[in-house]
Amino acid sequence: MKNPVAKGAVVAVNMGKSMHKGHPRKKTWKELSPQARVGTIIGATVQLMLLVAAQRDIARRPAAEIRGSKAFWRFATLVNFIGPGSYFTFGVKRHLATK
Repeated sequence: MKNPVAKGAVVAVNMGKSMHKGHPRKKTWKELSPQARVGTIIGATVQLMLLVAAQRDIARRPAAEIRGSKAFWRFATLVNFIGPGSYFTFGVKRHLATK
């Protein structure tokens, strides 16, 4: 067998965890601790609930009560946590209560 390095070929070698310093291999679901699994499920559930609430509000609220276009906010709410939070904070026009 000929040596590939002798002809100038590049040989890639998988060095495992040490190949990318500072970037360890991602854990699989089975490798996560029970607490990490529960935290992941809770985080995903909260994110999904925020997304559904924002999308439902956009569908039901008149366009005149939303800052910007409905299409923009529908797209923006797809960004994890930040999108729905931004919509409810900045996208919905608030009316001051009058006495």
